Amino acid sequence: MTSPENHIPVAIIGGGPVGLFLAICLLKKGINCRVLEKRKNPIADSRSLGIHPVSLELFDKVDITTSFLEHGLKIRKGIALTENKTLGKISFERCPKPHNYILACPQFTTESILRNELNKLDSNVLVTGAEFQQFNQDQNRVEINYTSDHENSHLTADFIVGCDGKNSLVRQQASIHYSGKHYNDTYIMGDFEDTTEFGPDAAVFLPKDGLIECFPLPNGMRRWVVKTDSYISNPTPLLLIKLVLDRIGYNLASAKNTMLSSFGVQHFMAETFAKKRVFLAGDSAHVVSPIGGQGMNLGWLDAWELSKTFSTRHTDVYNQKQQKIAKKVALRAEINMILGRKQAIPFLRNIFIRGMLKSPIQTKVAKKFTMRGLEKQWI
Repeated sequence: MTSPENHIPVAIIGGGPVGLFLAICLLKKGINCRVLEKRKNPIADSRSLGIHPVSLELFDKVDITTSFLEHGLKIRKGIALTENKTLGKISFERCPKPHNYILACPQFTTESILRNELNKLDSNVLVTGAEFQQFNQDQNRVEINYTSDHENSHLTADFIVGCDGKNSLVRQQASIHYSGKHYNDTYIMGDFEDTTEFGPDAAVFLPKDGLIECFPLPNGMRRWVVKTDSYISNPTPLLLIKLVLDRIGYNLASAKNTMLSSFGVQHFMAETFAKKRVFLAGDSAHVVSPIGGQGMNLGWLDAWELSKTFSTRHTDVYNQKQQKIAKKVALRAEINMILGRKQAIPFLRNIFIRGMLKSPIQTKVAKKFTMRGLEKQWI
């Protein structure tokens, strides 16, 4: 028999950026919740780093923006180049204020800020070292079993939300189909000391052999992302340095490296984001191409909509709205990825890029790149 204090309105499985933000939104609306996260500490690497204006506006609504601005770096302009010339520039200055920029903030910082903000609201909400095992639901509630410090524990809730990633155990146990595909596109990325002259600007190189992106990070670092012909299972700094040097002539050999990884690209989506008393948000609901940095932000849009869903009890609206947004974001991400592929005739691609970066089209492109045009579906 579950004691009354172990029953809560919403149980959130997964305390990454999406689960933490959802909990903050719920508490701000007066809805009690619990977050079960198996990791004791925030993620250790930089991983996802771009926070888009639409997310910062949501942060404004729950009064957590200040900490992000203190720790992040504002990117107000991007430059598109080939290996030897500039194709054009894209400025976010004309996008809606006050957040007319993309904020670069490493994921370990993002998670630390969100944990801190959540603990200020209620230090009992986040349960770390808690590994979700299974749930059972009936017409009235969901019973959740998990281990905490290797001991069996349980609680009951009105609803359960899976924020537990693309391999979501919540989604699997709810028998929600997850379909999609893996692309052939592969990349390596690394964070290096910034020895460029780009300052706070982002740069995207489009040489004939494939995309190279470099984005500024706080503390004098810069993220480099390089398109590869195949998946590199054991990437090395020397390999990334060689690819950058061969394609664009820039030498990173003297720059300190702090992170390196390889990744492939996939697009998957759950057949539904809501089933009875089970809801999905973030990667458990959808995975899109990381080129363009929209995946984490899409999860925050899910979280905001879910907080409204639970406050109004109009639970049938969430799935329809968020699936439309996820499909739109996935399409934008795929276009970004296609433009960065190796080109047989790069001249045609370059003409297209130049056209996009000319005024007044440039302002429209900047708004889409910063995830504008989704607002009417979620505010």
